[in-house]
Amino acid sequence: MRVIITDSYEQMGFEAAKLVAGQIYLKPNSVLGLTTGSTPLAMYERLLALHKTDGLDFSEVTTFNLDEYIGLSAYNPHSYYYYMQENFFKHININQENIYIPNGMTNDVTAEGIHYEQLIASKGGIDLQVLGIGQNAHIGFNEPDVRFVADTHMVELNEETILANSRFFNNIDEVPRCAISMGIKTIMMANRILLLANGRNKAKAIYKALCGDITPQAPASILQLHRDVVVIIDKEAAEFLS
Repeated sequence: MRVIITDSYEQMGFEAAKLVAGQIYLKPNSVLGLTTGSTPLAMYERLLALHKTDGLDFSEVTTFNLDEYIGLSAYNPHSYYYYMQENFFKHININQENIYIPNGMTNDVTAEGIHYEQLIASKGGIDLQVLGIGQNAHIGFNEPDVRFVADTHMVELNEETILANSRFFNNIDEVPRCAISMGIKTIMMANRILLLANGRNKAKAIYKALCGDITPQAPASILQLHRDVVVIIDKEAAEFLS
């Protein structure tokens, strides 16, 4: 595991974008696992700049997003499909047919999960998986639990996650209570993983992920077992690291 501590959120995004861009330069038809939220926005902004100024080419890239809220259509402004289109996809030369995000409007979550796993396998697996981390050390929407759930599945969001995500909604009552998320095995099968975090509110989660016991009570701790993880965090998120 390689840990990079940056001086600022903007530098975190810059370093993360360099790693993602390097993956694409080395393998133009890379399969990327992507995440949403406030943390990766600086990375996406830098990747957009590299596309516009340096010609970073996404035409052969395939993407799989970690998760999606259940009950939100793709065109709901709070959906992760909408987030990805507005903040990234519509500004680059990616083939829209190569974008995969779980269907939050499915009538059969189990079938959707199986289908999503089959799609990932059909593309040869994920080359580079980008992750954020929740304050309770969740990755994707894999909440603290008594076991690690392997494959893409339905998750009931806990109150801490709902409260944290309410900042993106008009009020907490609008936050969906369930989501579809890649499972821990799906994440761990990626060839390489990039974990991002910023802010003092993520410091305890980062400590648990990097230095704590490997336990489903801190889902990100499983990353200690992966063969190739790069962690890029700002100074505040690194508060409890030696």
